[in-house]
Amino acid sequence: MKVVLLCRVSTNTQDYDRQVKELTAYCQQMNWSVEKIFANKVSGAKKNEDRPEIVEMIEYVETHAIDRVCVLEISRLGRNTLEALKVIQLLDENGICLYVKNYNLETIINGKVNPVASLICTILLEIAQMERHTIAERMASGRTQYIAKCRAEGVKMERPSTYKKPDDKMKTQYAKEISLLRKGLSLRQIQAITGTSIMTIRKLYRYIML
Repeated sequence: MKVVLLCRVSTNTQDYDRQVKELTAYCQQMNWSVEKIFANKVSGAKKNEDRPEIVEMIEYVETHAIDRVCVLEISRLGRNTLEALKVIQLLDENGICLYVKNYNLETIINGKVNPVASLICTILLEIAQMERHTIAERMASGRTQYIAKCRAEGVKMERPSTYKKPDDKMKTQYAKEISLLRKGLSLRQIQAITGTSIMTIRKLYRYIML
């Protein structure tokens, strides 16, 4: 059984090592051969074409006779229901099973699409998307309340006009982004790869020649 692993976290401060270790250990237990690992730090709400690991994985499984794509949980495939279902459909069309470990779900069994698993995946993806919206709403609400409280207390919210990160710190913190700028990648491509905001990436142009 030839499989690939798909792992994802939403921010640069998170790490997908736990996903890789847990899935790898399970595949070894099942005597599945892990051919390749696709992992990235990117929001699961992005479109598939803006997620390099998804684009590369689809191309790889279609040309390397892969039997399964393994994810730890369905939200690692994505939190955008429509985009995640597109991936599942592409896998189904190529006879490749999506295996979701935490629910022991297989989208293809004995060469046939498993309608029950497809339904459950759709429901779980909808729940994941709802969770994302809820988190975003709570964060926005909390920020609004915090700003209102600060204004009521006369606290200044802006950074001091003299605030500026030292050049050395910027070059170290954003070394990857600067390297990609030098290679001629677009702002959106760099954002998709690194998760860094376009506004921040624009500020890094001054370091290309340094």
